[in-house]
Amino acid sequence: SSGINAEYGDVCHLYHLLTKKHGIPPQFIVNMQYNDIAYNNENPNPGTIINALHGTDVYEGNMIDYMGETVNSANFLKILTGKHVEGGSGKVINSGSNDIVFVNFVDHGGPGILGFPETVLHVADLTRALGAMHEGRRYKQMLWYVEACYSGSMFDTLSPDMNITAHTASNNDESSYACVLDEEMDVYLGDCWSLNWMNNTEQIFPNLEDETVEEQYEIVKGMTLQSHASIYGDLAVIYKEPISIFMGHGSKVAAGTPTSTLKSDVMYKNALQSQDVMLHYLRRKRSKSNDKEESKELDIQIRYHEQTEAKVQVILDKIGVEVTGSAELAELFKQKSAHIQDAECNKAVLSVFFETCYKFQSHPYITKYIFSLPTCATATRARRLSGL
Repeated sequence: SSGINAEYGDVCHLYHLLTKKHGIPPQFIVNMQYNDIAYNNENPNPGTIINALHGTDVYEGNMIDYMGETVNSANFLKILTGKHVEGGSGKVINSGSNDIVFVNFVDHGGPGILGFPETVLHVADLTRALGAMHEGRRYKQMLWYVEACYSGSMFDTLSPDMNITAHTASNNDESSYACVLDEEMDVYLGDCWSLNWMNNTEQIFPNLEDETVEEQYEIVKGMTLQSHASIYGDLAVIYKEPISIFMGHGSKVAAGTPTSTLKSDVMYKNALQSQDVMLHYLRRKRSKSNDKEESKELDIQIRYHEQTEAKVQVILDKIGVEVTGSAELAELFKQKSAHIQDAECNKAVLSVFFETCYKFQSHPYITKYIFSLPTCATATRARRLSGL
């Protein structure tokens, strides 16, 4: 994540909104951040993170409960379901049948997966955890806001009868987008959808009770031009609730509270698919480098990732032909991501690929192609089971 802090800026910014503006006590918030940006060697302003051009610092004042190695998918599910966690603050969501739960997730994603620094959260595991929470009456209502590529694929089978609604930055077969490029630091400061919904929230503040989940969804969907903001789950009850139920009822702005309101033309200038941000950063850094040794090292990194992206496509083509026995059929599965019909199959296939080929955290561009793996495997499995 070196030099790329869009996700961290989004999360830090939201923490200030919820605590300083919306009046939610910090003890009711569990904050997970890998926390490798504020004091990163490549950060020209150590100890600070900004979420808007010429914006104020959003890092100071963040109370981070879990950082470093404790930020992983297993701990995330434990925290969500109220189970004991080793390390960090130990804080978890000890919710009950009368509690409202709001979850904001910002990171990389892929078909049926959400990324953590070293691990992956699979849709099969998330679905199982949410089902157990519903059955155990561990919440009254739950609202998810998820910024990640393919984030719709985590919720497109979510039952409307579980009192859960999920608003996502993208549908099940597309990238989400980074935006607000700082030309001097060569980093993206935020993500388009996240900044859109936080900007909308700031614009209507303090009248959060006057806008429903449905209204914010429709407004933000109209603002988000790069990807298709989507919504899943309960579209009857939670859909009609005011956002204040989930985001707090603050009545005045605390001194020094950061804001991110930007004109849309500034926000969307140079918007880029999130999977391509890493290579974009390396190329811009190389174009400005006057140091011979640094330039040589950047050339090596850029060449490696360009060659790896091409290599991944060749590997997936070969796997497709091997599994289906047909180049034509394998090509068909490459055309477009399909709905994940078998979450456990999706988990098994992608886990093997990440373990034996490439991890998508360090090679985020591979998520543009790996959807063919579970699609191909599921279809082939169905054909074999039917005797075709």
